[in-house]
Amino acid sequence: IERDSTVTFRFTVMMKGPINMAINPPVDATKTPEWAALQKHYDELQSEGISLKQWFADDAERVDKLSFDAGDLHFDLSKNLIKPETLQLFADLAKAVKLDERTKAMYTGVHINNTEDRAVLHTALRRPVEDEGKYIVDGQDTVKDVREVLDRIYAFADEVRSGKWTGVTGKKIETVVNIGIGGSDLGPQIATQALHAYRKQVRVHFVANADDANIAKVLTGLKAETTVFSIASKSFGTPETLLNAHAAREWFRDQGLRAADIARHFVAITSEVQAARNFGIAADHIFAMFDWVGGRYSVWSAIGLPLMVAIGEKHFREFLRGARAMDEHFFTTPYRRNIPVLLALIGIWYNNFYQAPGYAVVPYSHNLRRLPAYLQQLDMESNGKHCGIDGGSVALDTGPIVFGEEGVNCQHAFFQLLHQGTRLIPSDFIVPMRTAYKVGRQHRFVVANAFAQAEAFMRGKTLAEARAELADLPEAVRDALAPQKVFPGNQPSNSILIDELTPFNLGMLLAMYEHKIFVQGTIWGINPFDQWGVEYGKVLAKAIEPELNRDQTLHHDSSTNGLIDFYRACQQR
Repeated sequence: IERDSTVTFRFTVMMKGPINMAINPPVDATKTPEWAALQKHYDELQSEGISLKQWFADDAERVDKLSFDAGDLHFDLSKNLIKPETLQLFADLAKAVKLDERTKAMYTGVHINNTEDRAVLHTALRRPVEDEGKYIVDGQDTVKDVREVLDRIYAFADEVRSGKWTGVTGKKIETVVNIGIGGSDLGPQIATQALHAYRKQVRVHFVANADDANIAKVLTGLKAETTVFSIASKSFGTPETLLNAHAAREWFRDQGLRAADIARHFVAITSEVQAARNFGIAADHIFAMFDWVGGRYSVWSAIGLPLMVAIGEKHFREFLRGARAMDEHFFTTPYRRNIPVLLALIGIWYNNFYQAPGYAVVPYSHNLRRLPAYLQQLDMESNGKHCGIDGGSVALDTGPIVFGEEGVNCQHAFFQLLHQGTRLIPSDFIVPMRTAYKVGRQHRFVVANAFAQAEAFMRGKTLAEARAELADLPEAVRDALAPQKVFPGNQPSNSILIDELTPFNLGMLLAMYEHKIFVQGTIWGINPFDQWGVEYGKVLAKAIEPELNRDQTLHHDSSTNGLIDFYRACQQR
């Protein structure tokens, strides 16, 4: 079998047979009395007229009723287009779709990823060692196997950080370059950036894009004798990752080192041991991935190797402990106060009742600047589906369009549309309360802007208020200019406040979004753990690439044929 992800993936499905339908079929949320009650509630709110500003004025306890804590994370949901009684309707719907049954199925290893006939056990990656022997899935002691892999990686990361691991010339390793894509890149990259204050000694870089500019820039100034490459690919056949891995190997040889020296400077994170060995990686330097963890849920696993190198075992364990704390919150807290459940239902509220096309993720933290990209993949690759678990068409619009940027930068970009545009676009404001850097008044300025923007979204500005601001201008100018300064308001947002950006709190935050997306997938009746759409383009690209360098008859559509011909012509210039 050729070692590319698509062929291997198809082979797996062929061997395992038809889609596993043993799991309970999804409940059509729209056919439940609880959905009807929520629709009635929505209609009543519309008929009454919604004014967040007025709701705050009428209910002095609104913030207390709609604010919740989980660990060191504080969630203010009061700036949403909901009333306190809406939360009970949300909880009722979660029960109606049997979220408890599906959560238990996921946690205990039922193959809820039915199209690939796999368990979904990313939560097992952060279970405590005391759970060894308690979760045997498909004959595998999941907790024990995870611990053994993590212990090996902790040892490797410690040797690199301490200088015990040296290159073939005896020099200490100064740089680790992670080569992966998707979940094998975004997860460890966001976490490594977020926890920059905990990084020491070894520099960590990430290469994902197949565009040669990415790897060329990363390799500039590096020395092969002090660099280790981590090749992260579950199948060890992902085309983009293998392309960059081969480029790194050629660069390594061009630096004057031998092919045999690769074993000291390349490690792999993969399920395909033989493919990694064929590449030249020593068996002792291959760290296992598990069939029951998808890439976008894998930062807690061996995929987190670059993060372990960056922050060390102690802090990585805290990262896992934070995720485990959010797991416990999600699994045990009543839905009426359950953060992932409430955030998921708020998303359903806007997506399916208000017909909002997406939502913005706005971290007011430079270290969290890649969080929107991470959540784009986590959310849109998980819930961007039109086909339900049972093979039929879904009854509702599913995954939202997720976008965002770090604050305060985005205030000078897309916030204009949020403030005065014609679309309802909810937002998540994510704001650390304390900073490790303490440079001037920068942090206080950033926090003030986060709070102010959320307030402006909620309050808006009336025509009378706009005219009052222009009191010194002639009447005709005021009449012309005032409408341009009106803000509709009622633009909803969640304020997610983090005491400090620690490994524990980051673990809680990322796990919270994982569970939120799972809840939404359950309500929509889809499988959040496959990604068939990702594979299709790879198949077509594999056919097109050789045609770019070959003068042969093309059999695509006329547009694609024309694009290929244009590329060929450009190569002749």
